[in-house]
Amino acid sequence: NGGCVPAEVERITAFAKSKLATRIGIHTHDDVGVGVANALAGLAGGATHVQGTINGYGERTGNCSLTSVIPLVHFKLNKKGVPAASLPKLKELSDFVDEIANLRHDPRRPWVGQSAFAHKGGMHVHAIDRVARSYEHIDPESVGNHRRVLVSDMSGRTNVVMKARELGFELSNETPELRTITARVKELEGQGYEFEAAEGSLALLIKRLLEHRELPFSIDGYHVSMRRDSGISICQAVVKVQVGDIFEHTVAEGDGPVNALDGALRAALVRFFPKLKKIKLIDYKVRILDSGTGTAAKTRVLIQSTDGKEEWGTVGVHDNIIEASLQALVDSMEYALMRK
Repeated sequence: NGGCVPAEVERITAFAKSKLATRIGIHTHDDVGVGVANALAGLAGGATHVQGTINGYGERTGNCSLTSVIPLVHFKLNKKGVPAASLPKLKELSDFVDEIANLRHDPRRPWVGQSAFAHKGGMHVHAIDRVARSYEHIDPESVGNHRRVLVSDMSGRTNVVMKARELGFELSNETPELRTITARVKELEGQGYEFEAAEGSLALLIKRLLEHRELPFSIDGYHVSMRRDSGISICQAVVKVQVGDIFEHTVAEGDGPVNALDGALRAALVRFFPKLKKIKLIDYKVRILDSGTGTAAKTRVLIQSTDGKEEWGTVGVHDNIIEASLQALVDSMEYALMRK
């Protein structure tokens, strides 16, 4: 019924094994949060077959997650389960099932989540850079995952160097711009920016400070308005962008001011950058940073975008929620253009 605990499951399985001259299997649910632990207890009691589901999807609170059991059996129990050659495809399988189920990937899912091998504290990252096993129980790539270094106001230079390399930049402790990049990250974090969930904005920050190139486009002006028509609220955005010496002026309506602004910005840029047709905004989060100032509070906007293959986050911070949203939208489009 999903309510047993590991010691109980091991005892029951061992009893059944002693009475039955056949192989025993275990089928656990996660009603009390120990579905995986119960499956391992079943193996300890003599079971040789585990039933479960990819990512633990199932009735009520879910089934035993095979994306945890499979690597546990192989790496921690040293038993034969699935072929070893299949293990590096585990994260890919997990992501595929999420897509089929039309569910967002859980970044904190053990073994295969985006944050399963994430490191933030400067001391941790410094150690990882020298001895990976000091803070990683296995090589992330052995299950198809990868190490993820987070950059924040807690970060040291090693965080920035490793993150920059992860994002595709050539950076070392001897790079002259490293001090400037680290200082700029800390400065922006102090203003309310957050780069842990906005790696697109972080990549752009690093690129701008390293390469000093002209921006692919700039916003020359914008206007957002709302009116009620026959009892229906209609939002309209006007955006004027500049690409080189050319100006493009577009208007779009949307379900809200941000949706309208996104539509107008996209319409203005697609003429110059057709690849932006594929970019979609899939998540939009707003956080008030200093609620004590009431309606004048500073706002942080986090946007998640995708091209259908990969996702990335961007961030904007401003007293005006529309301006913060525009910052995040512009970074999203620019990052999409930066990606190969």
